[in-house]
This record gives sequence, C-alpha cells and structure tokens, in this order.
Amino acid sequence: MSEPTAVRVAIVAITKHGADQAARLARLMPQASVCVTAKFAEVVQSVPNPVHAYNGAFKDEIEGLFERYDQIVFFVSLGAVVRLIAPHLKSKDQDPGVVVVDDAGQFVIPVLSGHVGGANACAEQVAALLGATPVLTTASDVGKTIPVDILGRELGWKVEAPKLNITRVSAHVVNGDPIAVVQEAGSPHWWTRPTPLPPNIHRFERLADVDLDRFKAVLWITHAKVEESCWQQLRERLVVYRPPLDAAL
Repeated sequence: MSEPTAVRVAIVAITKHGADQAARLARLMPQASVCVTAKFAEVVQSVPNPVHAYNGAFKDEIEGLFERYDQIVFFVSLGAVVRLIAPHLKSKDQDPGVVVVDDAGQFVIPVLSGHVGGANACAEQVAALLGATPVLTTASDVGKTIPVDILGRELGWKVEAPKLNITRVSAHVVNGDPIAVVQEAGSPHWWTRPTPLPPNIHRFERLADVDLDRFKAVLWITHAKVEESCWQQLRERLVVYRPPLDAAL
C-alpha cells in the first residue's frame, strides 16, 4: 500500500493570549504551520514551524486556510469561528476539519468535519498535548459506538454505500437498534475503543448467517461483489466496507 498523505495542519490565533497558546502548541506539533496577525508575530517568532503573519482583515485569510490545510486549529472564540467559516462551507466530504481552543487552553472543540474531516481525532490529539479537555459532540463518540462513516478508515477500508444509507444506518447505530456486523475480509482489529462493543452490535462471519428480519442495519466488510438484489432487499439498511485486497482477515 502507498504511504498515507501527511495531514496539513494550521494553528491560528488573532489575540496575544491566543498567540501564546498557538506558540505553545506549535512547539508540540512541529509539522504544523502557524497563522497569526502581524501585530503579534513576535510572540511566535521563536517557534520552528512555518509562520504566516498576515495584515488586514482576518476574514480574508479563511478562504486560503480552507484551501491549503486539512485541519485548522483556531485559538479564537467559537462564535467568531462559526461566523467566519460559514460562507466557505461546501460539504463534509470537502471541508477541512475545524477545531476551536479557548484562549486559556482548557477546552478543545471540534466544530466542523468531525468524522470524515478528522476534526475529532485532531481535537483529541491537541487536548492530549495541551492537557486540555476535548469536547466531542458527535453521537457515536459520545455513545462510544461505531462511527459508520469512517469505520476502518485507519486500516485503509473504503466505505461503499449511498449517503442516505450511511445517514440512516448511523441513526440506527446511535439509537441502540440491533446491528449486524458481517466480517468476511480485513483486519479484525477495527474496534479500538477501550470499552467493549455496545450490546446492540452483533458480529457474524457470513451474511448467510444473519436473520435479516432481526436487524435494523447490516455493516458488511467484504471483498465479495454485492449483487443488486442484495441492495434492493436491504435498501437503506446496508453499508459495505472494502478492506485493501492485501489485508488478510
């Protein structure tokens, strides 16, 4: 398999306290770039990271940040960030992950693209580095259950299903409905939380072993061709995952 692409991270601040925190985080994340107002550039001048000191209105920097980075960590108030990024939002498949940290470095909040964009993982990383508290609000993280849209992503799995299926199945998962996970391929080590699988998740080795009338949704991890008749039978209840072909079970 090819090497994963490095995640492009920007650390952004607009106040002196924010710049102090940005400098602290930058030293712990040497791969990240730093973006601060020129007024406080001297606060971050000693960091080894690339630094962009801007003049003019901060709102004019947002478009470029969205284009250049995969993760943006703002030491800016949550309300201000929401207003600033709103005109630039496209979709969760295109938008970067956006994380907000308060000026005191106490709380780290993923705001945008928590799962697909990686903001939740970024928030947990930043919180660990700063000794802060991550504030996750996505239902699967709060409920410590399967994130349907990114299951197995760190293992190279690709999700194969209409977006409507992912939405409907995600709702069944977080609502505690009976879910069948059928694994015919890929690594069995996809559950990485320290807690056990929730009791509504039931594992099977073959789709043929599943009584489809008993389950609200099926997560099928396979290399097999999914026949159109199967999609028609399960309709919005099916999400398929494709592990790399060289990843043995």
